[in-house]
Amino acid sequence: MDKPTIDFWISIGSTYSYLSVMRIEQVAKATGIDFRWRPFSVRAIMIEQNNVPFRGKPVKMNYMWRDIERRAQLYNLPARLPAPYPLSEFDLANKVAIVGEDFDWGKAYIQATYRRWFQNGEEAGLEPNLSESLREAGQRPEAIIEQARSEAVERRYQQATQHAKSSGIFGSPTFVVNGEVFWGDDRLEDAISWLRHGRIEPG
Repeated sequence: MDKPTIDFWISIGSTYSYLSVMRIEQVAKATGIDFRWRPFSVRAIMIEQNNVPFRGKPVKMNYMWRDIERRAQLYNLPARLPAPYPLSEFDLANKVAIVGEDFDWGKAYIQATYRRWFQNGEEAGLEPNLSESLREAGQRPEAIIEQARSEAVERRYQQATQHAKSSGIFGSPTFVVNGEVFWGDDRLEDAISWLRHGRIEPG
C-alpha cells in the first residue's frame, strides 16, 4: 500500500520556506507521511497578483526576519539573519530544482541551498552556493546548470507554476491535501491532520 502523501509546493527564494525545508524530513519520518516536493515560481504568481510582501516595507521585513529567527529557535535550527534577500537568480535556483524534481537529489539540493543561504549567508542561485549545493547533492554542477537553462526546463518550470496557480496556490511553502490548500510553515501540522482525519483536530 502506498504511503499517504502531501504535495509540498516550494519556491526557493521564499524566506519562511527555510523552516519547512529544514524540518520536513524529520516530520516525514515521525509521521510516516511522504511529501512530494513540487518546485515552482512563487514570484511569478505574486507579481501577477500584485502581491509583493516586503519590498518597500521595512517594518514588515524586520518583523519577518525576527519571526523566522524565533521559529527557527523553536525547531532548533541555526539561522544567521537577515539572509541575502531577494534572490538575484531566483529563477535559476528554482529551475535547478525542477531538473532534480523526479530524483532524490532534488530535495537534497533544495535543503543544501537553503542551509547555505540561511546559515552561511551564501545567496541561493549564485556561486558558491549553487555549485556547492549541487555537489553536496551528488551532481556535476556544470551539466545540471546547463540543463536548467534549457528551453525544455523553462517549459516545465512554467507548467509547474501554472499548475500551482490553478490549484489555488499563491505562496510558499504550501501543502496540498486532496485539493485542500494550507499555506505557510505554521500550517504543516494542519495539513497532516487533514490528511489523517479530513479535518483539523487540536494538537
